[in-house]
Amino acid sequence: MEPEALPGGSCSPTCGEASAGPSECSEERVACLGPERDTCACRDGAFVEVEPGENQEPLTEDDIYCRCLSKTLCHTATPVTVGFYAPCGHRLYSLLDKVTGFMQQEMAQREEAELRRSHQKPRSPEGWGLLLLLWYLAFYKPIITEGHLRRKNIEFIFIRFSAWQYAGCDKLWAGLVTTLCDSIRHHFGALPLSVYHVMGSRPRFASGFSQKEWVLKTDTCLKLWGMLFVLAAGLSILLVALLVPGIKDHHALKVVGSAVTSLSGSGLALGAFSILKNLLISEKQKIERLTNSEKFTSQLGFMSKVRNEVEVLVDFLAFMEIFERRRLRVVLEITSLDICYPEKVAGVLNAMNTLLSEANTPFIFILAVDPSVIVPCLEQTGCMKGLADNGYLYLNRTVTLPFSIPEMGARSRLRFLEAAVQTREDLMYRIITSNVERRRAKCRGVPAVPSRREADAEAVRCIHEAFRCLHDSADPLARYLPTSGIHVRRIVNTIPITLRLLLHRAGTPGTPSPRAAAAWVVLADQWPCRLSWGLQCLEDAWQNQPAPDFGTRSLWSIFQENVGELSTLRQSLHNALSLDGDPELFQTFLARDFPFTARDARAFLGVTVNLDHSIRHKMGLLRGLDRLQKAAATPVSRSIQCPHPE
Repeated sequence: MEPEALPGGSCSPTCGEASAGPSECSEERVACLGPERDTCACRDGAFVEVEPGENQEPLTEDDIYCRCLSKTLCHTATPVTVGFYAPCGHRLYSLLDKVTGFMQQEMAQREEAELRRSHQKPRSPEGWGLLLLLWYLAFYKPIITEGHLRRKNIEFIFIRFSAWQYAGCDKLWAGLVTTLCDSIRHHFGALPLSVYHVMGSRPRFASGFSQKEWVLKTDTCLKLWGMLFVLAAGLSILLVALLVPGIKDHHALKVVGSAVTSLSGSGLALGAFSILKNLLISEKQKIERLTNSEKFTSQLGFMSKVRNEVEVLVDFLAFMEIFERRRLRVVLEITSLDICYPEKVAGVLNAMNTLLSEANTPFIFILAVDPSVIVPCLEQTGCMKGLADNGYLYLNRTVTLPFSIPEMGARSRLRFLEAAVQTREDLMYRIITSNVERRRAKCRGVPAVPSRREADAEAVRCIHEAFRCLHDSADPLARYLPTSGIHVRRIVNTIPITLRLLLHRAGTPGTPSPRAAAAWVVLADQWPCRLSWGLQCLEDAWQNQPAPDFGTRSLWSIFQENVGELSTLRQSLHNALSLDGDPELFQTFLARDFPFTARDARAFLGVTVNLDHSIRHKMGLLRGLDRLQKAAATPVSRSIQCPHPE
């Protein structure tokens, strides 16, 4: 994974120290309203980004979260499954639109930077580019060179799959696969994909540091020239037998000429027929034909056939990467899964795991769901056998980059209120004006300012420092790394997002260090239930206005103080508790190696994206119900029930 900088301030060298470095940054903004130059300021202890000009409109908390996620997705190794956890359905679509907008912004910036670096314009399968693509498909083999691996420009292909639209069919997972195949076919065109099915070659790696990306297919050329030679010879014999006097009476010569011509021409006709067949019958129709078969339930090798169709698409995407001179990423946004039947939810997740999530596939899955709804659905299905009927475990094995959106911030609420009172015409006018501003900004081509480059360099330093702590065997943090590969990948994917979010608060006092941020990510990954309980107790204590020195108390002492109450709720929280690692290591982590305080935990709470907030919300509900039950069981004196009038 290659970290990249995020604009903002800088990370302090030690936990608890104030941040040093530039407090302003400049970065283009693209969401639903188009790119504009932003400036940054610290306001009331929080990092706020505002737009220059007469109307100083700050970015909302949701904008900052989505921007950090989009930057991380540009560097995360694929395939990756993002658990995009948010409780509200309408807000979910708004957040997805923001992530899409920021990723498109990053795509445009990388395209310009790569053009300045290599002076090679990317190709497109349109117009003359289509004819060039067909020529390469027929006669050349693609080679993955060192120069191609150094390219940083990316094109994202966004596909939004609404599970609710396929909720009525028996095979919801088949709808996911067919949507993927049909969208890729529509993006590149039916003809290139059909030709690739018949004549395309899978890319292979270069044997050295050669920059030659295309190698002639000698076998294809020899076969083609051979068939053309035989066809020409057969036609010559046939014409001689038909036209030359004295020879045209020989019947045997006509038969030989006709046979040679027919055999050589049939090879060419067969290839053209195969291309025409793939042109008329898409991958979506092939899979639908298989699922509609009466022998579907007993058909041997069905899943293998579907997998083969997906593998052809993956190879085609690798071919197109070399042709277009850019990297390709397919972003599949899965929505409305939490309003489907439990069996169909499990089927979609199984399709992601078994069909699409193989090594080196350029897929980014964004699973936009509410965990408090999905987990009970999974626990009602038969797919949980062997996982102790624990939906949290199943979801953790599927998701490699958890991203939990916190509660809506103050600026986000105001933005939603503003959108609610606007009419449809106002919103459309706003989109039109934003498109005009986007074109003007593109024509101006404003270069990056030095302050942004400094902030980028500082962000890279922070991310590298955090990764060095994980690799240092002498650091106590290394002994807490999990042995599971998927958990290690979750930690590696989450650390850059956490640091980027912290950089947006770099102007506030007590900004945690990169090492502390990495330790907090490990803590949330290894002990999500115990940490959620500690954070819930901490939140309740802050709401009750504790003593001034409460912020200096250790998180471990707060957990110890309330562990008895957690024990009484262990039956209701059994599945969540099973997610935690060794309890003794948890004590050693917080009590000795990383003694986070209540103030540190409160600073980290807003940037903890790898912790399922639905667990903490459930704990708050159970804790409130338990206190109500205890209050109801407490006898009330008669003087309180019927006070005497004075």
